[in-house]
Amino acid sequence: MYYLGIDIGKKNHEAGVIDQQGNSVGKTLRFSNSKTGSDKLLAFLNQHQLTPDNCACGLEATGHYWLSVFTYLYQLGFKVTAFNPLQSDALRNFYIRKTKTDTRDAFLIAQVIRIDVPEATPFIEEALLQIRHLERLRYSLVDQSSDIKRKVIALLDQIFPEYEELFSEVFGTSSSELLFHYPMPEDIQTIDTDSLAAFLNESSKQSYGEKRAHEKATKIKQSAAESFGITMANDSFRMQIHLLLEQLSLLDRQIHQIEEKLSALVKQQATYLTTIKGVGDVTAAVIIGEIGSIERFYRPEQLVAFAGLDPAVKQSGKFNATEVHISKRGSPYLRRAIWHAAFSASQSDPALSQFYNKLKDRGKGHHVAVGAVARKLAHIIFAILRDNKPYEPQVK
Repeated sequence: MYYLGIDIGKKNHEAGVIDQQGNSVGKTLRFSNSKTGSDKLLAFLNQHQLTPDNCACGLEATGHYWLSVFTYLYQLGFKVTAFNPLQSDALRNFYIRKTKTDTRDAFLIAQVIRIDVPEATPFIEEALLQIRHLERLRYSLVDQSSDIKRKVIALLDQIFPEYEELFSEVFGTSSSELLFHYPMPEDIQTIDTDSLAAFLNESSKQSYGEKRAHEKATKIKQSAAESFGITMANDSFRMQIHLLLEQLSLLDRQIHQIEEKLSALVKQQATYLTTIKGVGDVTAAVIIGEIGSIERFYRPEQLVAFAGLDPAVKQSGKFNATEVHISKRGSPYLRRAIWHAAFSASQSDPALSQFYNKLKDRGKGHHVAVGAVARKLAHIIFAILRDNKPYEPQVK
């Protein structure tokens, strides 16, 4: 039996082969991430007479660069395992001289496959790959949106520090319209109260009503007149707020577009994940996209660890850490989705809210209790995907 290890890079990869005793076979192959490179890899496989019957392949799941090599070897019929770089790091740290080169890493990865004999990584379906890319892009856009909001708030703190007290939601429809057209206190002073009230009522699609809109306009005008903000470089502040709000509006439209697509893709998967209160189509999309095939996991504890929700225990001799935090290893996207779902389910799901309240009654803090709910939720997700059955809360 032979073991092929591939060290993944952005432009070039390094492949090395070892035999059943762990001895290197010949020199490594450096090949580019291209069609020409794949031809070189195929010639390398033929040179060493490696076939799906006598060779197991392994590579590190480094960023997204491993996917093309993984797909190519999978289509050739090889058993391929993509694993977390932490596994090869653990073996590297075993040696006194912690040398790291592409050549050495290729053989090291092959050793991981030889020693651990891991299961082959299931090939991800096209639909799941679409979901994974879209849900990760969505998170990126959501984070960009949050960053822009923080920048707008920072600007308002300088030019109109009283503004946040005027609206319950600074980036709600009427507030956003007001900021876009009248971002500075001096801009608000140029419009009379009746016109401002009409503007607010129209922006809120008449939800204010004439009386409430007039009261809100009066309060805004008063705050603008008494504002203790910066009164210089107004054109610069005005431009910054305009540009940031335009970016925010574009991001909101793009996020909405992605969410509609994710919702449609999730419905095609016919999953029962949305039977959990707190798990909507978008959250279900993240869970499905990050997990891929549930067959990768034999036990729910493995899924908990994959999401990085398992406790990072620190113990040595007689020392036991009094505070235990989650490991935060594995998929940050999956962890984020399950955590948000747990936060919602701890208030809305009958069984999980009961579990949450019991922990609170025992003196556990909010975050500790939500973390416990998140781990329990991971077990539920595992069961739903494994059995392909809807969730039924078990209230005691």
